[in-house]
Amino acid sequence: MTKRSIYVAYTGGTIGMQKTSHGFAPVAGFLTDCVKAMPEFYHDDMPQFVIQEYCPLIDSSDMAPTDWQMIANDIKLNYDKYDGFVILHGTDTMAFTASALSFMLQDLSKPVIVTGSQIPLAQLRSDGQTNLLNSLYIAANYPVAEVCLFFNNKLFRGNRTTKAHADGFGAFASPNFPLLLEAGIKIHMKAGKIAEPSDKPLDVATISPQPIGVVTLYPGITTDIIENILQQPVKALILLTYGVGNAPQNPALLKVLSQASQRGIVLVNLTQCLQGKVNMSGYATGNALQEAGVISGSDMTTEAALAKLHYLLSKPLSPTQVREAMQQDLVGELSED
Repeated sequence: MTKRSIYVAYTGGTIGMQKTSHGFAPVAGFLTDCVKAMPEFYHDDMPQFVIQEYCPLIDSSDMAPTDWQMIANDIKLNYDKYDGFVILHGTDTMAFTASALSFMLQDLSKPVIVTGSQIPLAQLRSDGQTNLLNSLYIAANYPVAEVCLFFNNKLFRGNRTTKAHADGFGAFASPNFPLLLEAGIKIHMKAGKIAEPSDKPLDVATISPQPIGVVTLYPGITTDIIENILQQPVKALILLTYGVGNAPQNPALLKVLSQASQRGIVLVNLTQCLQGKVNMSGYATGNALQEAGVISGSDMTTEAALAKLHYLLSKPLSPTQVREAMQQDLVGELSED
């Protein structure tokens, strides 16, 4: 029986860092050498894999939409040669990249698993070995046909994740969607579905960097701050509101939002809460936002909403069409009522 073959793209991040006199830093070739020195990766039950290290390696804090495009294009270039894909990535913006790839990789019929670590692979007690080993094994044996994020023995839907812990091994959470798979003593499928053979070729959407604002509401925030953010060239604004989507019933603020909406700026309401969804009809304060032209982001994460806006604003769509698409579940990123 032919072994499955997995393509590993090392984009950068903690997992491949080496200790230097200036602290941990990515070093070309170091990750590949570390993996070669670990016999577990070459166990009979493991798939074949190749590691492609990006040059230069990218710290995830420096990740931008142009890098999402590079990763997506890389997957397309190698799509027919491999049975699955593992993207090694820094944790800080991992959820943003996983969300973006979910919109960009269309008609996906092979697993794409984004993973990394909190401690470099070469260090004692690294979580990198477990995360990479499991990602490779799952991609070969439990090929869930979507963009996923694997961390701490849990496989999540990529566009439902958020980084929830700065320095713990359980760095990621999926507050509004169940696990796809859990890797305990046995591997259990939860909400994930094994890929079915597809004749459709992979299509990669092209995105370009878009001017999008994100503002967190807080008691005493002034209208001037939001008005300044809404100046040209901003095309969209994500409002992180209170509770189920509430904001101050400030006439000046509502006027600024209404005028921005009329100018074609897409205004999206997300809750600051980790869990739950926006319901602007529940309270008068949320209803006032709706009347000002603000749309509900339902239970999307900030990462998913931002990636979705980049994706939609890169297409030849009118503001009305973008607003409509933002409220539709395109690739499992939100729960429709």
